[in-house]
Amino acid sequence: MLNTESQTTPQAPVQPLVRLTDAAAEKLRELTAEETNPSVGLRVYVYSGGCSGFRYGMMLEDQPTPEDVTVESQGIRVYVDDQSTQYLVGSEIDYVDTLMGAGFTVNNPNAVSACGCGSSFRTADSAGSPHACSH
Repeated sequence: MLNTESQTTPQAPVQPLVRLTDAAAEKLRELTAEETNPSVGLRVYVYSGGCSGFRYGMMLEDQPTPEDVTVESQGIRVYVDDQSTQYLVGSEIDYVDTLMGAGFTVNNPNAVSACGCGSSFRTADSAGSPHACSH
C-alpha cells in the first residue's frame, strides 16, 4: 500500500525583519492621520557613522523604491532598503516618551555594542570604524 501522506518537518518560525511596538504604531498613526497617500510608511535605514560604527535613520516616506523590502506591522508599512536589512533582522521599533525626551528607538538583537549616546551600534560581523558622537 502506498503512503500518500506527506512528511513535514517542523520549521522554526520566520523572524520578521522589523516590527513595531504598540507605542510606535500609535505614534505613527498620529503622525500620518492627515495623510491621504495609502503608500506612506516609515523608512528605517542604517548608515555608517557614530561612535560605534553604524547609525539608525528613520523618516516618513511616500512610497517604497524598487530596492526596498516592505514589511507591514500593526497596519503600518515599514520600508527598509536592501543594504540595511542585514543589520535590522529581528529589530523592534519603539516610541518612548520620558523626562529626558521622546522619540523612536530601535531594539536590535544584532547589535553587540552601542555608544553612550544611544544612537549608534556595532554588530559582531561589522568592522565599522568608530567616529565621534554628534547629534
